[in-house]
Amino acid sequence: MNHYETVFILNPVLSETQIEETVKKFEDFLIKSGAKMVSKENWGLKKLAYAIQHKKSGFYHLFEFTAPGEAIGLFEQEFSRDERIMRFLTVKLDKHAISWAQRRREKLNIKAL
Repeated sequence: MNHYETVFILNPVLSETQIEETVKKFEDFLIKSGAKMVSKENWGLKKLAYAIQHKKSGFYHLFEFTAPGEAIGLFEQEFSRDERIMRFLTVKLDKHAISWAQRRREKLNIKAL
């Protein structure tokens, strides 16, 4: 099991309910794929550095999780199929990034799942 971090941007025209449903969908997909959630964060509505799909802002979310390597391809494929997702990036964390993420969560006082 490898340690990963995924940041994704949701379309800013979505309602709060639609955002929650989308985040829950991807969290459930990960769990069904054998992943274990370490933490998740809602970074809120942020201005984009450049327009994506003619939008200048988006709702940012972060998932930190452990998962088998073969689950990541399916996870990213699911992101590509969902029109509510504007961009996503999944990164495999090394031991230094894992410790940094843990310190960041402690600093922000975010509980691990």
